Amino acid sequence: MSDRTYATAVVQLHAAPDDRLRAWADRVTDAAATLPGFRSVRLAVTGGGLRPAIAATFDTAAQVIAWLDSDVLDARNAEGVRRAASDVVIADGHRLPPGTAIYRHDVIDGRAGEFVGAQRDLVASTARFPGHTGTVLLAPAPGAGGDGWMSVVGFRTDGQLAAWSGSDERGRRLTRLRALLTRDFDTLAVDAPFGTILRIDHGRPLVTPGWKTAMLVLLVLYPTVMLLSRFLGPVLQGLGAQPWLSMWLSQIVSIAAMTYVLMPAATRLLSRWLDPLDGASARVSIAGAVTVAAGYAATLWLFSGVRWLDFWTHG
Repeated sequence: MSDRTYATAVVQLHAAPDDRLRAWADRVTDAAATLPGFRSVRLAVTGGGLRPAIAATFDTAAQVIAWLDSDVLDARNAEGVRRAASDVVIADGHRLPPGTAIYRHDVIDGRAGEFVGAQRDLVASTARFPGHTGTVLLAPAPGAGGDGWMSVVGFRTDGQLAAWSGSDERGRRLTRLRALLTRDFDTLAVDAPFGTILRIDHGRPLVTPGWKTAMLVLLVLYPTVMLLSRFLGPVLQGLGAQPWLSMWLSQIVSIAAMTYVLMPAATRLLSRWLDPLDGASARVSIAGAVTVAAGYAATLWLFSGVRWLDFWTHG
């Protein structure tokens, strides 16, 4: 198994002497090992502009979040090692912070030292781009089953990340790095708002095709509007809201529900189809489209056949 199956939290730290960081990390590991689902703790590679950090891996996202929320790190902070930035949780169903990209690398045996040097060279170049907040480099976790090296690159905004990702400067630096890998690096896919998934592949930002996003929005929007019209509309009218105000309030509820609950859930369910790389084949695209079309048919049947849901007769 690998971190792709498990859940990992990356915690950036303020600079401290290496011996203090190692001693601190050993105590954090001992404390974390008593928690359910613990897998490993590892310190990031430092020097040459790479940010100090610690990464903890657990079986599930809930367990790694429980570790972040526990007093383990806070107690250790009293020993002179302090957290420096927002934590990054890498797990299924968790969005990365804005401007964050995660890359996985399979390094040729015996070339790890050269790989670290290439990463430091890339970081020195990246630091000159607007909005760069730091890069963390993690060696393979103990017992990770060949999961490989992982780098976490941060910018203040997604736009700044995309500008760096597609730059010629980065492309030139990657030539040296790619020569040290058994295969090209992978990019962790991340959810973006309203049914899209963002990937950065070979320096190119890729997003879900617009037609797939439109199909998914319709699948979620139609039953949402129908149910709100049936149940919320009469309540608002009963409270004295005029039709124009009732519609406006219903739209607020609809947009909030879709943005924060319904669309993220639908995106997770259809993540492979929406993925601009994994879902790019004709077979996956057609299968997903048929699934969504079946959802259309089911909702149309439901609202045409169940009279209790008719807002036009129960308004």
